[in-house]
Amino acid sequence: MNKTQARFVRLWSRCGGIDAEAVYDRLVQHYAEPGRHYHSLPHVRRCLCDLDWARIAIPDPDAVELALWCHDVVYVPGAPDNEQRSADWVRRWAQGRIAATERVADMILATVHTVVPNDPDARFTADIDLADLGIDRACFIRDEASLRAERPDLDNAAYDRHVRAFLSALLAREYVYHTETFRARCEARARSNLCWRLARPAVD
Repeated sequence: MNKTQARFVRLWSRCGGIDAEAVYDRLVQHYAEPGRHYHSLPHVRRCLCDLDWARIAIPDPDAVELALWCHDVVYVPGAPDNEQRSADWVRRWAQGRIAATERVADMILATVHTVVPNDPDARFTADIDLADLGIDRACFIRDEASLRAERPDLDNAAYDRHVRAFLSALLAREYVYHTETFRARCEARARSNLCWRLARPAVD
């Protein structure tokens, strides 16, 4: 059992779940689906690194971690219900044994990034999911290429409009991040990256 699997198995079991190894195997199968370039297991690992960095500030780090493990388990390019289906996936595999299941499902829904979550743990979940926006420019460009590769269904102009709408909505908020922890760490660089991306000429 590798370290990543062992971490998930301990978490799932600690939260009350059963068949942890089988759940992990199914999770990995989803994240390894063809066509995934960004929404993959490396993205989850990066989220876990940010979780570990912020753990002391998070009220319920186990619930947030479980949400992060599962927030992209269902990913169909362009589908409007990926987060809802990921939340349902957790409900199904929890089998009624994980007390925090509904809170975890709500945290997963927070990664739609359209509203400010009321729950502090959901705010951390959303912020950790977006923490990659606040990385250095070279990594930001790399992630952008990975995200583009996941949308072969869109031509360049349509994809550019899609990205601009999402990033503009984030910039229009008072803050990109919902928690003071991630505002202090990521806000300035994220806004710089987003402004840089939006300043590029629109694709016709």
